[in-house]
Amino acid sequence: MKRINQYEPLIEEEEKRAVMEYLNSGGWLTEYKYTQEFERMIARQVGSKYASAVTNGTLSLAVALMVIGLERDAEVIVPDYTMISSANSVILAGAKPVLVDVTPDDLCLDLEKVEAAITAKTKAIMYVSINGRCSKMEELLALVHRHNLLLIEDASQSFCSTYRGKSLGTFGVLGCFSFSPPKIVTTGQGGAIVSDDEELYRKILLMKDYGRPKSGVDYYETIGYNFKFTDLQAVIGIEQMKKIGWRINRKKEMYKLYRDLLQDTPQIEFVETDLNDCTPWFMDLLVEKGREKLISFLNTMGIDARPFYPAIHTQPPYANVKGDFENSEYISKSGLWLPSSLSLPDEDIRFVCQKIREYSKKGV
Repeated sequence: MKRINQYEPLIEEEEKRAVMEYLNSGGWLTEYKYTQEFERMIARQVGSKYASAVTNGTLSLAVALMVIGLERDAEVIVPDYTMISSANSVILAGAKPVLVDVTPDDLCLDLEKVEAAITAKTKAIMYVSINGRCSKMEELLALVHRHNLLLIEDASQSFCSTYRGKSLGTFGVLGCFSFSPPKIVTTGQGGAIVSDDEELYRKILLMKDYGRPKSGVDYYETIGYNFKFTDLQAVIGIEQMKKIGWRINRKKEMYKLYRDLLQDTPQIEFVETDLNDCTPWFMDLLVEKGREKLISFLNTMGIDARPFYPAIHTQPPYANVKGDFENSEYISKSGLWLPSSLSLPDEDIRFVCQKIREYSKKGV
């Protein structure tokens, strides 16, 4: 039986050729000219002055928090529904994550509950634009301004998504992206931080290279670490960035096809998604009841589907967190990611949808 994976990265001949050409050129693999070119392409794509590639998306968030100068007891508001790395990065940066519920309309932070969670120790809000969605950016910016807070955007799932034509990741003082295998651009692992603030950009460069202002020169201006990227990854990213227009369009076509084929299917609900702005990372939906049985059924049909992240407060490291997380609990228990590979043909999408409709008609 043919299997349809929930996700697999699309690595084409151009990337393979670029890697071999780079290896044959005698490059030292580490961060250098190709990384700089990749960073310039990222900055141009999102419309930022500066972009710095780092080891992975989690560290992009941690470095962003480190360079804004948080005190040890500072609090950072984080959504309860997101990849756990969002909250973990706050701890890595030496601050405290404060979990807040999300809204069902876009799966992002509930701003009324954010306002209620702000204390004298709150210094920043980490806004996670889930699957490229953000419906309340103006309200968020007004809230941040009203309380004199810093906005860090976790746009790990939102590279090439926008809000009213402006790229997500560029509204806060710093925006963070991920290039892990499921992302629209992947370098295996990797992340990037973007900003228009030259001083913060300089601090990022120091932080990711041991604290030295000039690479290879053993003078250390401040405490820093080794969070650098590699040119070997960059040559892959460059080739994918050359095809970013096709990748964006394909993701939107896939989401629209899924939505069209599954509309009015009992027990199935799509989160409102404006494809003019949103470039979906995964093809996602909510299953009113029986999600696990649906996953099992699809698996017998050779289709891999994946449940959403668990609500962070339900995980052992955050078991002591108290609060009302009704929406994040519902979303985490009902959300489902369908096959989402860029290489997935339309005929496979139709097959997946056919099987979901068949299952739904059974009324299980």
